[in-house]
Amino acid sequence: MDTATGVPPTTTAREPVAGESRLSAREVTLRYGDRVISEELSVSIPDRSFTVIVGPNACGKSTLLRAFARLLKPAKGAVHLDGEVITSLPARQVARRLGLLPQSSTAPDGITVADLVARGRHPHQRLLRQWSERDERVVAESMAATNVADLAGRYVDELSGGQRQRVWLATALAQETPLLLLDEPTTFLDIAHQVEVLDLCARLHREQERTLVAVLHDLNQAARYATHLIAMRAGEVVAEGAPGDVVTAELVERVFDLPCRVIEDPETGTPLVIPAAPAGSR
Repeated sequence: MDTATGVPPTTTAREPVAGESRLSAREVTLRYGDRVISEELSVSIPDRSFTVIVGPNACGKSTLLRAFARLLKPAKGAVHLDGEVITSLPARQVARRLGLLPQSSTAPDGITVADLVARGRHPHQRLLRQWSERDERVVAESMAATNVADLAGRYVDELSGGQRQRVWLATALAQETPLLLLDEPTTFLDIAHQVEVLDLCARLHREQERTLVAVLHDLNQAARYATHLIAMRAGEVVAEGAPGDVVTAELVERVFDLPCRVIEDPETGTPLVIPAAPAGSR
């Protein structure tokens, strides 16, 4: 049971064996048409982790997330959810186990915050089971958890970027999925709203014990918030593990072609990347 909101994560059809990853890609080849992004890629997401995928532009981060979300079918290999090939599962069943906050979300015109968050309950609706007291409670608790309850009657298109991101996150939470995927959740936000959204994600991970998988561009933010980091380059996983073990000057230069120093963040003790000054600038 979620101690913060009272919302229990949805149970799955088959409880995973201890130590078994609920979400994994096994020797997948991912491509768009003839363009291969990743070949024979294998990745397992640790349960109850806040996993962040980092890497340079066009390295395959969001493509991997799309495969995890069943939006892109591997040309070879398979993504597994709770031990089953995800493409073999009914869409509604997947939606009860795995939620997605896409990179760009567009709300219908004239929809209020409360109505948008309520759409997160769609996977739980049935022909003979329509809106219930539980649905009402979960929507209210999801809005409370993301600090948007006071916006319930506002139109989504009237909100700031940070407010909209929190509303979309509330919508994903209302699905009550134990796994949540976030594709660049801080895109187009100023630094204050980036921190606000990532602080919220970290709190939801910590208090609700959900498994979060996020794609981020900012390596320092990834190192600060992740419990598990996956570094990619050219469609391959270069390194993965705890940020303190993964983020080194050697790895940053290898992955991002960026000479740097890595020091300890004075606020969190996590790795902090300091780019090297250009030659002759001092």
